[in-house]
Amino acid sequence: MTAGDLFVGLMSGTSVDGIDAALVWIDGDSREAFSWSLLAFDSTPFDEHRRETILGALEGGTPDALCRLDALLGEWFASAVEKVCEVAGVELGDLAAIGSHGQTVWHIPPINDEGGDPTQDGRGATLQLGDPATLAERTGGTVISDFRSRDVAAGGHGAPLVPWLDELLFSTDGRRRAIQNLGGMANVTWLPPEGSSEPVIAFDTGPGVALIDGAVRCATDGARPYDQDGAMALRGSVDHGLVTSLLDDDYFRAAPPKSTGREHFGRELLDRLVAELRPGLDEDAWCDLVATLTAFTARSIVEAYHSWVLPKGLDEVFLVGGGANNPALVGAIEQGLDPVPVRNGAELGVDPDAREALAFAFLAWAHLKGIPGNIPSVTGAEGRRILGSMTPGGTTK
Repeated sequence: MTAGDLFVGLMSGTSVDGIDAALVWIDGDSREAFSWSLLAFDSTPFDEHRRETILGALEGGTPDALCRLDALLGEWFASAVEKVCEVAGVELGDLAAIGSHGQTVWHIPPINDEGGDPTQDGRGATLQLGDPATLAERTGGTVISDFRSRDVAAGGHGAPLVPWLDELLFSTDGRRRAIQNLGGMANVTWLPPEGSSEPVIAFDTGPGVALIDGAVRCATDGARPYDQDGAMALRGSVDHGLVTSLLDDDYFRAAPPKSTGREHFGRELLDRLVAELRPGLDEDAWCDLVATLTAFTARSIVEAYHSWVLPKGLDEVFLVGGGANNPALVGAIEQGLDPVPVRNGAELGVDPDAREALAFAFLAWAHLKGIPGNIPSVTGAEGRRILGSMTPGGTTK
């Protein structure tokens, strides 16, 4: 494996559970002719202190807190790069680049107003933290970061970006596939058959595990960060009236392209639900709330499929992300999409936990090769754009 280059992709998602790092070898100069291999994947979980530091800044942080978090994330990302390279026995100096998504702090989708002026108030905005200068300084590597901003500047949502990788690696002959990510937010990529002229469709379906995880943390005073094995949801009873009420949201009626985040389906919504249910929140009531939020998440996904995905034709669905390990959530999605087969993303031949970090390694490669990394049919951008900003590596003393 002498030709080609080494890249590390970094991802810290809206679930705020840790940093994923993928070390990838890529050989080639175009989307049409390349070879690749995933050499190592490592996930560094956030301890409760780091998780609360991030969530505190995301959900109501002062400028001081956000500034400090930016620098801290740069340090934590650098440690993740060092760790994944150590696992593979690779020297930091051998890296061509590090692709760092950063931690999304706030995301404002553009107003879908055809013919509108993107320079006016209806344009979107997005902010990810994780100081690339700190990352470059600690590792000595060139860093490609801030991938979403160029697409947003071109009138797009800047999200989702991982469908670019899905199309590159997972399209197959004669089958229409959906890859459903169950991270903090949930998003779907619909892939037409390989070689088809049909455009890829992808969008955020709504909440993934963010609301479920938040309710579990509230119920356990932070002792449990998520609903392991769907135990609380399976024990609880679903409030179908509340599910119907939660689904009565303009976001679910909007047509793609569309994107969302914790600004819409996060702490503020969860706090309102908890306040309405008190003082009756004993252990059983918490389980009922987790069951209801699990059902709401599954229904929002299923209804998005019926509105925007199934009419395109669908042969199989692959689940990826942390929520794919939650039997209660997976079972509800399977039931709602029956008879379409719903499979674990591992059947695609790539560790499903590595998918997003892998995408940002490939997007760093694309940046260096001058290859556009967005899909306008997905994000709504005016055209294809080379994504990311470069922070050079190396030091001079």
